[in-house]
Amino acid sequence: YGISSSAGKLYICDTQLGGLEIIDLQKNEFSYFIPTGRGRISKPVNCTTDGKGFLYVADTERNQIVIFDEQLNYISSLGNPREFKPTDVKVYDNKIWVCDLKSRQIQIYDGVSYQLLSQFPELSQRDAGYLFSPTNLFVTKQKVYVSDFGDFKIKLYDHNGKYEKSIGDYGKSPGQFVRPKGIAVDQDNHLYVADAGFENVQIFDEQGQLLMFFGGSYEGSGDMWLPAKVTLDYQNLSYFQKYVDRKFILKYLIYVTNQFGPDKVNVYGFVEYR
Repeated sequence: YGISSSAGKLYICDTQLGGLEIIDLQKNEFSYFIPTGRGRISKPVNCTTDGKGFLYVADTERNQIVIFDEQLNYISSLGNPREFKPTDVKVYDNKIWVCDLKSRQIQIYDGVSYQLLSQFPELSQRDAGYLFSPTNLFVTKQKVYVSDFGDFKIKLYDHNGKYEKSIGDYGKSPGQFVRPKGIAVDQDNHLYVADAGFENVQIFDEQGQLLMFFGGSYEGSGDMWLPAKVTLDYQNLSYFQKYVDRKFILKYLIYVTNQFGPDKVNVYGFVEYR
């Protein structure tokens, strides 16, 4: 389901394994990470890393965020399993941002003490910014993007939790969604949305206008089969530049995970003319 990258490594959440696959691009190695003891994970759906190399895993069966250091030693966990069902996690500005399906909110934890700082939105179902089924999030310098699977929209908030607007709605036309899941935002504020119904990724500009889409129902390499997560990577370009035509420069990588089919991870590149 989920995928995250750090310098030289990819971390892939495997809900059937009860652990993660780790691809070490620098060493050209593939390994399984199945922690035991206090760090045991059951159904990891999404993960992320921070500037220290710590790994944060959202586990929807353990119902906690499980935290490991750069050596993959268990550090801590956050969230009360009886009141918590995390579906995604991001680290930004020394804070841990979590999609919680149980409360239908975004919860923000201190990055050092792991104490809950705040949560949003505090709205009723009649309000446009209410979250019915928050499944994925992305945090930028100014905004928090949330994929609301239950409302077929991507909803935008400021860092204080104030609702600003939504992108997309239910439908079968380009720019609409059927099963929106993973989201990512590039450095130009272009929004990427993986849709498991369309089996593609749509790209929107900052105003919410559709720019293009790629993928499609699986027939061969480059297509998608129930895509779940889309993640952008600016750190590992050197490992993939050799696959790009010499007329182009690779600006960043786009990883898309597929829940079925022979190609579980697709790697795309955003390129520009030299």
